[in-house]
Amino acid sequence: MDIYHIVKRPLVTEKGTHQSQQSHGRTKHMPPRSGAYTFEVHPEASKPQIRQAIEKIYGVRVQSIRTSRRTGKARRVRFKVGKTADWKKAVVVLRGDHHIDLF
Repeated sequence: MDIYHIVKRPLVTEKGTHQSQQSHGRTKHMPPRSGAYTFEVHPEASKPQIRQAIEKIYGVRVQSIRTSRRTGKARRVRFKVGKTADWKKAVVVLRGDHHIDLF
């Protein structure tokens, strides 16, 4: 799978913008970290694939990744009931002084 097919788009929300501006200094047990950025990714992508894609596309170092699968919602269209598509969300935490300027 191509790295540009793994990351579909960044999710720009109020919560995501707030998390991207949060950073933490080095503590006794944890290295310093930058903000957390949220992306919509391919549903079949694994964490190592997402890490590699983010590092190559944005030129940053990734510290950790959290993923979640989001199920589609039931929607009514005229007289039929349909469903929106299932999708996968990835929250990417960057190392130290790295940041992404999209947010």
